Amino acid sequence: MSRVVISCDNGISGSIAILSKDLSICEFYQTPSKTEQSYTKKKQNISRIDHIALYNLLEPYKENAIAVLERPLVNPGMFKATLSGVRALEATLVVLELLGIAIQYEDSKCWQQSLLPKGIKGSTELKKASRDIGIRLFPQHADTIKRQKDADGLLLGEYWRRNFM
Repeated sequence: MSRVVISCDNGISGSIAILSKDLSICEFYQTPSKTEQSYTKKKQNISRIDHIALYNLLEPYKENAIAVLERPLVNPGMFKATLSGVRALEATLVVLELLGIAIQYEDSKCWQQSLLPKGIKGSTELKKASRDIGIRLFPQHADTIKRQKDADGLLLGEYWRRNFM
């Protein structure tokens, strides 16, 4: 099997791509997640990475992979989103470590500057550009990209495939 990059757009609403240099392997998934009752006193639900499903998804590639993770959001003004992102990152790290897959981090700005048009501002416009470029480059994944509402995990992998493989 050829070497692959596993790219993860961090978070429970993120995505995962698995790409080989020659694109003989080109897979794109929504991050497996699950909802359960929160551990707090207030009755509410939280979403978490489904670590067993993630393990099963990545296990076939463990011998020939490097994982590239987008740095999680850390913003004290967005406490719940930050907490969710850090929890998702930790679950992903545990699975990758169990599989023995090497890990690298990447800032979203790096792949965005490389693959998205210049002058895009704001979260809504970035998501639209990601979706449009992802569908153009990977039409076989158009349905998943549309469901996901962006191709961030796929474009992160494409950036790494082009520049580091």
